Amino acid sequence: MKTTTKIISLALLATTVVGIASLPTQAVMADQQSVSASSQSNTSTLSSSYVVYGAGAPQSVYSDLNDTMDVDSSFKKLTATAADYQQYIGNDSSTTNAAMISSVSIAPTDPGSGVKVNIRKYNGKSNITKVTAQQYAMVAQMAGVTDITINVTANRPVSGESALTGVYKAFAADGHQLNPQNTSAANSVMDATQGAIDANSDDKNYAGKLMAAVGDVSKQIAQKKQNSGELATKQDIQKMLNDALEKRGIEDQTSTRQQNKIANSLVTFQNSPISSSKTYVNNVTNTINNVKNSSGNLMNKAKQWANSDSAKQAEQQASNWFQRLVNWVRSFFN
Repeated sequence: MKTTTKIISLALLATTVVGIASLPTQAVMADQQSVSASSQSNTSTLSSSYVVYGAGAPQSVYSDLNDTMDVDSSFKKLTATAADYQQYIGNDSSTTNAAMISSVSIAPTDPGSGVKVNIRKYNGKSNITKVTAQQYAMVAQMAGVTDITINVTANRPVSGESALTGVYKAFAADGHQLNPQNTSAANSVMDATQGAIDANSDDKNYAGKLMAAVGDVSKQIAQKKQNSGELATKQDIQKMLNDALEKRGIEDQTSTRQQNKIANSLVTFQNSPISSSKTYVNNVTNTINNVKNSSGNLMNKAKQWANSDSAKQAEQQASNWFQRLVNWVRSFFN
């Protein structure tokens, strides 16, 4: 009778274990389907995590940069050079490798998470002195990337304009050739918003509100173009922007000259291929939500789950649980 009971228990146990063992495979299949669907869209995310060091950052500081940007051994390593800057940002022949100081880490996140950016202090110092986390996030989205977390830092004070070079280079290395018209249009938005942000540097919420307003207008432009097949006029875009700024409560903080410059950059966006993308309309909403209520330099304080201590702890707990299960099965035969 005892032997029969053991056999029945083992049979039930085997069924349970097989069911549990099948879960990771099912999860992998689901992830593969998700990646496949993502690859068909006009905006891209990454399949791996990357760290891109500025060519002007000495290798002696790489360890500190890694610690600052939550980089571990799973990140693929690249270097952003002056030639990369000229390719992805602007044809400025005066840019040198020594001037490429900003470094970035880029990690894929869950579908629908949009773009989040953290500007990290290096050894306690805020060395990115000009570009804001909210600018980086919206501009990267408008260039054609999504569902990533970007960490930006520098080992000495720099304005930070070249940091997007590393983001674009990582996507190219990952097999995503971003359309140069899209990146050029996105870069023009970076330039156009800088004056207004500088003028309101004493308001920590301004950058988030401004970039959310820019995202709102880009979405409206794309929807109009896709739904009616018609382009918005410059006057249409100016009104959209004025309304968006008013909605965010910063119309009076943004001068007519600043608004005109931003509207011109949005005309450039309208003429870029990404404004015809339905997936852009969906994805930009996620990034708008990320930036609209954000202030300061940190938009996502959590590390990427796959690289986090919590994930490693969970993995160890699962391993310990399975070992206890094996030991329990062995006890039937002792």
